[in-house]
Order: sequence, then structure tokens, then C-alpha cells
Amino acid sequence: MPPDRMIAGAERRNDWTPDLNAAGQPHYLAIADAIAADLAASRLSEGDRLPPQRLLAKRLGLDFTTVARGYAEAQRRGLVEAVVGRGSYVRAPAPLERKQGRRRSAADFSMNLPPEPADPTLVERMQAGFEEVGRDILAHLRYQAFGGSAADKDAAAGWLARRGLRPPRERLFVTPGAHPAIQAILGLLTRPGDAILSEGLTYPGLRGLAGQAGLRVLGLPEDAEGIDPEALDDACRREAPKLLYLNPTLRNPTTLTVSTARRIAIAEVARRHALPILEDDAYGFLPARGPAPFAALLPDLTWHLAGLSKCFGAGLRVAYVVAPEAGAALAFAAAARSVTVMASPLTVALTTRWLEDGTADAILRFVRVESAARQALAAGILPAAHVLADPIGFHLWLSLPLPWTRSAFLDQVRVQGVGLAASDAFAVTTPAPEALRVCLGGPADRAAIREALEDIAEALRQAPAPNACF
Repeated sequence: MPPDRMIAGAERRNDWTPDLNAAGQPHYLAIADAIAADLAASRLSEGDRLPPQRLLAKRLGLDFTTVARGYAEAQRRGLVEAVVGRGSYVRAPAPLERKQGRRRSAADFSMNLPPEPADPTLVERMQAGFEEVGRDILAHLRYQAFGGSAADKDAAAGWLARRGLRPPRERLFVTPGAHPAIQAILGLLTRPGDAILSEGLTYPGLRGLAGQAGLRVLGLPEDAEGIDPEALDDACRREAPKLLYLNPTLRNPTTLTVSTARRIAIAEVARRHALPILEDDAYGFLPARGPAPFAALLPDLTWHLAGLSKCFGAGLRVAYVVAPEAGAALAFAAAARSVTVMASPLTVALTTRWLEDGTADAILRFVRVESAARQALAAGILPAAHVLADPIGFHLWLSLPLPWTRSAFLDQVRVQGVGLAASDAFAVTTPAPEALRVCLGGPADRAAIREALEDIAEALRQAPAPNACF
């Protein structure tokens, strides 16, 4: 549905109020039937905006959940389209040309990516770097040495120095994102059937890669400071794990940052058992002064992984890997080269240029400021008792009040065009908690973020319909 038609409809149809008195069926079905009937009778037209769910619920004397289910049923029938930031719009039965046209998609708050810069000056600066790199386009279409050129590694070393790391060039590698690096490290350190340890709620990518490799991922208990060192020690004695995976700063999904004291305690246990640590520091650059990484506390056992997609953009598939010692570096180079050949020279060249000319700093400043603003929005809308968040992060962890279940709540907010990520994707131990990750980044602006948060908050204040089947 073209945006101009949506806007036009929004001006003339917020007064729609169906008559449900003679429906003789559940109210949510009656709402969907009324939309269909009024569309057939030309009392509604394609592009008309339906009243906001809260407003219609008040007019009809119904609870919010019933109206939301009615809109969901209408959407399932193809009669309604939800557009984040604008509302719900009537769709006529689609003729062939409309079916083939591009539909606007609902905002996806399930994918964790940083806010996109909207400042024209910054965007122009980013574009200028891309154009400058493209001047030598043929050179970037050739095979390159694995792990990055000397210039790329120097730029990476300067970036990592902000985290207190100064690895020698032979132990530093530029890779095409975090996934292939994790895959290569798992291949080096483990064999099918081996156990690896992680937080109880952890990065889904690790779970996927470990599953493909036939590994057992064991989640460790934790408190507000991080995993329990005693539980780690016990797991090392019982399971002989080959690796401890940690996402210690602004962890995905719970936003927890492991305290310095807890990092030291974990490092002591790892050293006692000669247990390698895979430190996924994807969010480590977001805090201006975060705790020292494990690679600084336990350099001879830590594989440090610094992906850049959470600093600059999810499409920038570049990550820096620091191997714990020279022998491990050689083995990693062989393993990673067999999987990836090399990182994209064009992407790496752009990254290096941004690091060298200060564009990277400008982007990171924007991400920090905008993330803080969005977290402030969330703090003012969502109930604090159910939220774990960090003021500098761009996601939060939402625990659901009874009697909500995560599947029911996902269906509820999906009606309003809001996609969230359920705890099942992150849970190593079972059962998964009744919780969801809410991402505040990406292309959505603050107005869309606000509306989505208000819809989430409204749903939290309601209860699922007693006869709902989820």
C-alpha cells in the first residue's frame, strides 16, 4: 500500500466504530467480520486508517487485548496491514498487481543492530570514505593476504588499544565477521562430543555453531556480577570443558556487564584449569570506560574477538581476532583460511579508512548518544521492575509478568507490527525464562521506537484473553 494512500486514509477514518451488539460471537471475531463487512459495503476503503487499538477499546467498552486480537484476526485474513509509527490500515483483497508490488514490512525489533545515523553530515562523511576507497576498486577485487595487510592490522591495533590491548601483529587477524572466527576457534579447540561452557543465556550464534560441530554447550549459573566462579570450577572438574565462551560487556541478551572483580575471579579459575576463554567483545567499545577485557587479564589463554558490526552497522562484516600465543595464531590462520579465504578487501579497506580518518569515532559517538536517548525513552515507558537495561546499550531484556507467556506476548505485539526475540533463542539451560529481548537500534527513528514501546507497555498492563490459543 503506497505511503501517500495510508496518510490520506489516516485523515478520514479514525472515527470507525463497529456495532458488535448483535454479533453473537466472540468480540475479537466480530471486529474482524465488521472490517470485512464495512469494506464490502464501501463504509471502509483501502488505505483507511483504523482507530488505534486503545482508542477503539475505550469506545467499545472492551479490554485492549480483545481489540488487539480482532485486529490480528483481520490481519490474518489479509484485511489489515500494521505499519509501525503509523497504525493499522485497511487492505482490499489484493489484485494481482498489488500482490506483486512491494509491501511495507513491520519494524523488526528482534535483530540487534546499532542505531543508524540520520545526521546528513555524518552520512555524507561515511559516503565520502566509501567513494575514496572505490578509487582503487581493481585492487580491492584481487585476492589479499589472509588476516589483513600491515596497514589494516595497524589500524586494528590502534582501535584495540582503546580496550587496553596491544597485540603483536603476528597474533592479530582481520576476519569477515565474528561467526567464521568463532567457527575456526571451535574447530581448533574441540571435537564432536566435547563440552564447552557459557552463560545460561548466551549469543544464539554460538549455540548454532556448537550444534553444527556436535558440541555440548553447558550454561553456568550466575548473579548480577556474572557467572559463578565456584560453579565454573565445579564444571571444569566434572566436565573437562575445552572452552569457556563469554560475552562479558553489555551481554546479548541480558545487557549484563561482568564486574572487574568477577572477571579477575573467573580468570583465576580458568588459569587453574588451563581453560581457554573465547571473549566475544562485540559491545565492548560502547562504554566509554568499560572494564578491562579478559585478554588483558589472562592474555595467554584468551581468544579475543572484537566485531565491529555493533559499533558501526550490522552489514560491516569485519572482526578483529587476537590469538593467545604465536602457535595458536598459526593454527588459527590455517583453520580460518580454509573456511573464509579472506575478509572482503573492499569492506576492510573502508573500515581501515574510517578508523584512520576519524569517521569511526564520529559513528561511535552517534551510536552512544542515540542509544542513551532511546534507553531513556524505554525507561520512561516500560515498567522498571520487568526490565534489565544499560543506559549505553541499544537493547534491553524484558521479563514478562504473569500470566503472560513469551509465545502469547509475541503474538500480541506482532499484531502491532513489533517483532521481538524470545528467550528460547538464547537459553542454554531449560526451561527458558518468560522473557524477551527488545532491540532499540536499526533504521527505526525515535518516534517509531516510542510507539513500539508504548504498545509493549500497554500489552504488559493487560492479560491474555482467557480463551486465547497460542
